[in-house]
Amino acid sequence: MFCASSAEQLPWKKQKLLDIHQALNCDPVDIETLRRAAASEGGLLTDDIRRKVWPKLLSVNVYSLPAKPSKDVREDHKDYRQVVLDVRRSMRRFPKGMRVDEREVLQEQLIDIILDVLRRNPQLHYYQGYHDLVVTFLLVVGERMTIAIMEKLSNHHLRDFMDPTMDNTKHILNYLMPILERVDRELHDFMIRSEVGTIFATLSLSLSLSHSLSPSLSLSPSLSPSLSLSLSLSPPLQIVLYRQKEVKSSECDMASVHHLLSQMPQDLPYEDLIGRAQKLFISCPPSLMTQSAALQSCNM
Repeated sequence: MFCASSAEQLPWKKQKLLDIHQALNCDPVDIETLRRAAASEGGLLTDDIRRKVWPKLLSVNVYSLPAKPSKDVREDHKDYRQVVLDVRRSMRRFPKGMRVDEREVLQEQLIDIILDVLRRNPQLHYYQGYHDLVVTFLLVVGERMTIAIMEKLSNHHLRDFMDPTMDNTKHILNYLMPILERVDRELHDFMIRSEVGTIFATLSLSLSLSHSLSPSLSLSPSLSPSLSLSLSLSPPLQIVLYRQKEVKSSECDMASVHHLLSQMPQDLPYEDLIGRAQKLFISCPPSLMTQSAALQSCNM
């Protein structure tokens, strides 16, 4: 379906705004245009647009949002203490200059949202780093919409990371080395010699999801498993490729390489990495890497 007219000679941001608004006004909404806009340069541009587009991309009914969570039962949840610890340490995820009392209110809402999603979905298990993703939505769409969005994301895009064990996460990481071998053989061989393995990527995997998925949110809940796998793995892989000079100049041993890659730089160009990740998915689709990933699993 195509319903957005081509207005020529407009600066790219104005053209993008035009495309987004026309896609929103289509009947039915032009999801593919919205998804492309979210995944391309600049993402969805403004919080006002994100508030309109995110629910469409995730099929969230804005007229039937969950009620605000009750505080009466939150301390009874098994993950209560860990969630509180993580949220209390999350000050850097709030805008600079925000008043302390305002931030404290949002932190309490953040705790409530996480525990409410977990309570409503007992099959989901909390992991450290989850709060980083939740706070991004809370700052943009508010408490009730964030609950609805996180239920969708947790049951689809984040599902493999919210199992009681790390088996599915390790399965995803098995694709890292085979893809790296196709993209940068020299870097691949260096990391194989260092015997660093792939566990280092669990941190960058969860952090890249919180940094790269939320600002654009170009995915939909009907995403195929292979695409979900590739786009969740590609950002941390791109982080390794982005830092390849640092890696190659380090000592070629497990301790040195693991320490380097476990430290996440604060100034990563996430938007650029997302674009590279999407190109990588096209050149290295999971269907071509399944056998290599299986061999990687056997060698672990």
